[in-house]
Amino acid sequence: MDVDLPAGMPFPRVTAVEVIPPYRLRLSFEDGTEGEIDGTRWLRREPPGVFGPLRDPAVFAQVRVQHELGTITWPDDVDLCPDVLYALAHGIPLPGVE
Repeated sequence: MDVDLPAGMPFPRVTAVEVIPPYRLRLSFEDGTEGEIDGTRWLRREPPGVFGPLRDPAVFAQVRVQHELGTITWPDDVDLCPDVLYALAHGIPLPGVE
């Protein structure tokens, strides 16, 4: 399948994360930009899959930057694609990401 990806990919990686309770994330990126993401986008899926434990705000708040990968991660190695995070935080449309 041929997909047109936005210019600039791969996007800059995550350098910092801050939780805005209960489920928002403020992300900083290596290009000096910041953006916020509503984390409920992953929590409202049924079945919840690997994101199920993150429905607990205390677990969601355990998010950390995985510097080696330039992304964020939660306990049990739940992580997200850094390109998707950058696109969501900056309003850049990506194919297959709503």
